[in-house]
Amino acid sequence: MRVEEWLQWYEKIASLLKLDRGKDQLAAEILSKLVAGKSIDPEEVSLQIKGRGVLIFGAGPSLEEDIRLLKKTNLLETCVKIAANGAASAFLELTDVFPDFIVTDLDGRVEDQIRCERLGSVMVVLAHGDNIQRIEEVIPMFSRVLGTTQVEPRPNVYNFGGFTDGDRAVFFAETFTPKFIALAGMDLGTRIGRYSKPTAHQSLERKILKLKICKELLEWFSARTSIPLYNLTCAGVSIKGFQKISPEELNNIIKHHPITS
Repeated sequence: MRVEEWLQWYEKIASLLKLDRGKDQLAAEILSKLVAGKSIDPEEVSLQIKGRGVLIFGAGPSLEEDIRLLKKTNLLETCVKIAANGAASAFLELTDVFPDFIVTDLDGRVEDQIRCERLGSVMVVLAHGDNIQRIEEVIPMFSRVLGTTQVEPRPNVYNFGGFTDGDRAVFFAETFTPKFIALAGMDLGTRIGRYSKPTAHQSLERKILKLKICKELLEWFSARTSIPLYNLTCAGVSIKGFQKISPEELNNIIKHHPITS
């Protein structure tokens, strides 16, 4: 994803949601300073993701059932696990494993994300105009961070593309050439999961609009990548370009017909 290509999308979204690009850029600069000395090199990420299957967990209402079904396979053990923000809390409550990566703008349960980081999760943190105070408070609590932005990159702060935590996790993963990407807990409809409640500064209507944007971005993304894409979410809306299958079916595909990148 070229930054110039992504910024065309950003301008449309910023106009729709009335985002302040100046504040977004300021947030990136603040994050750049805060992660100095503990920034993760993307080359380290590549070593973890390249050539491996990636499971990306959204915080939709299907998340709990999706995790239950995944636990019946060995996908949680063999794939890279990326949690989008609040989905990290579900790992602590429902599994004996932790996410390999947490893609977050820090509006989830930060105490759970700190716990996951101490267990070994890599924090992929977005700075934007609405979370400047949050990043100033929380970033010092993390030992290592990969900083991200939705505007112009800064030292140690990268723009991989994507807007919501869910679609940004997909853009992030694709950057490092995985074997496949599979979604779980990505309902993207009008129901909000208990791990993804609207915050004080965000209405339910705005939350639903962001989920619609997430779907549009994922469908655009699917048309420009050659990586196999799957949707394991047991309910929710269909996402064009992502094959809807069950965890068991994906497990059988991998077992009997190994996917080559």
